[in-house]
Amino acid sequence: MTTEAAASPLPPREAEAARRRFSLGEYVGFLPALVLYGAFFAVPLGLIVAYSFWKVVDYNVVHDWTVGNYRYFFSVPTYVTTTWATAWVAALSTALTIAIAFPFAYWLARYVPKRLQRVLLVLVILPFWTSYLLRVYSWINILGEKGAMNRFLAWTHVTDHPVSFFLYDRPAVVLVLVYLYFPFAALTLYASLERFDWDQFKAAMDLGATPRTAIRKILLPQIKPGITTAVIFVFIPILGEYLAPQLVGGARGVMIGNLIVNFFQGAAYTRGAAASLLIAVLIVVLLVIFRRSLEIKDPYASGR
Repeated sequence: MTTEAAASPLPPREAEAARRRFSLGEYVGFLPALVLYGAFFAVPLGLIVAYSFWKVVDYNVVHDWTVGNYRYFFSVPTYVTTTWATAWVAALSTALTIAIAFPFAYWLARYVPKRLQRVLLVLVILPFWTSYLLRVYSWINILGEKGAMNRFLAWTHVTDHPVSFFLYDRPAVVLVLVYLYFPFAALTLYASLERFDWDQFKAAMDLGATPRTAIRKILLPQIKPGITTAVIFVFIPILGEYLAPQLVGGARGVMIGNLIVNFFQGAAYTRGAAASLLIAVLIVVLLVIFRRSLEIKDPYASGR
């Protein structure tokens, strides 16, 4: 009787309560992250949204709802130009970073022995052991008038006077951003290429495909999520960059992150919040677009 009673199912109400307790228990581990993101992300984001629709009168934030901050931002040509410049600098830096990181990750995953791959990966992440600020400052010494680049040009007699093109302009910003975000792209692409089945690549070449065709039709479609992830890890953080454009870009390398800081330093809190929210909306739109590229389709689904 005892065995039969233990084996008998619970009453419907008790079974439903047990299922609810089990379901709630699954999300207990998520609670600390929920509190953290709620306190330090959701609440500040809500304040930014509210501030962007308020206005400042005599350095005091007045809770009068208006869209004047957005109208003002798009009415100033300098702000619009800076926004477009931020977008193309981010796009160009991302494209160059992926173009440099992909051949490196391809060579590392396909040709380098496993025992040496770890050593090279450590060298890739080695810059992370140094302060971000120190890494950016080092480029001032490299690209400055008395830096290593100008010394090399003078030593090779390419020029007899320091070249200022390398520093305090957008090309310098692009160069430094590529350097800063190369490890993110390289590690992400390597993780995708390391899991790729290279027998498929060899089979395609055995069937007459050229290496370029095999890469385009076999390799790239299967590592597309990895490429998309690398683009996300590089492009989106660059949109909010402030320090690198400030130090190596100067007045001609300003990006929207610098504008936002200037707004807040000038007590134009509501206009700074509006500019911040515009960047946040752009990032959300990009993430929605990129999400479709993260979906992996079954290449054999159409033949079933």
